[in-house]
Amino acid sequence: MTTPGASAVTIERWQALGNDYLIAEADRLPWPITPERVRILCDRHMGVGGDGLLLLSAPEERGFVARLRIYNPDGSEAELSGNGAREAIMYLRHRGWTTEDTFSIQTIAGELRPTITGDTSCVVDMGRAKLSSPDYPGGGADGLGELRDGDRSWRFQHVKIGNPQCSIRVSSVGELEALDLPAIGPGIEHHALFPNRTNVSWYTELAPNRIRARIFERGVGETMSSGTGATGAAVAHVARGGDSPVTVELDGGELEVTVDESLHVDLAGWAVPVGRVELSEHFLGRLAAG
Repeated sequence: MTTPGASAVTIERWQALGNDYLIAEADRLPWPITPERVRILCDRHMGVGGDGLLLLSAPEERGFVARLRIYNPDGSEAELSGNGAREAIMYLRHRGWTTEDTFSIQTIAGELRPTITGDTSCVVDMGRAKLSSPDYPGGGADGLGELRDGDRSWRFQHVKIGNPQCSIRVSSVGELEALDLPAIGPGIEHHALFPNRTNVSWYTELAPNRIRARIFERGVGETMSSGTGATGAAVAHVARGGDSPVTVELDGGELEVTVDESLHVDLAGWAVPVGRVELSEHFLGRLAAG
């Protein structure tokens, strides 16, 4: 594990396909993480800046390398993030928490079991996706639905993969690229059908085993990529008869999602460090007040 200087507080910034997270070790911080401190840290103008915060701590049970908590930049806690999880996984390996290629970490969504495949890459066993869940209480077993927001209706596929996903198929790349996600995303995220809000992905088929997707994340907004968003779109694609593994083209790059007949999902991709920030005394004062 890292050991900063006696008075230094450092936080690392990592990114995966343009989805960037701050990573902190809980026992290296002088105060507990709160929603307000997350908002201060993730602010891109007056803070360090990021799509969220990954907080690592010692595991609560034997057999795990670490416990991972994932925070959105608005201070809310996310159950899971595919890109964030890979960043945390590669951080743990690079910072000496483990030397094993395959290990387990705890999240509030359950156990994640990654396999390191290279210096910057891994495959994450994401568990089994579900098409029905309490996050879409009005849905049937197939998770299909339709919602209306403003003057537009959307047919969607609900997918629960650690966190709730609303995956919407559109007919063409042109239609996908023309969507104004900052305008249409919030109404779907906060729609009454989804009591815990939802992540949203729009996708179109390029080939039986390839889709193009755009993502609007709960508590974040439009992002260049999302591992769970890509997974939701891939599961929806396979549920419609698409082939697995699915290559998902995102604004930030490509992810490969393997979906078997039971909807068990493996997510393959990369994550790299951007840099390490030593927080100033002035900024620490702001955080202490928060």
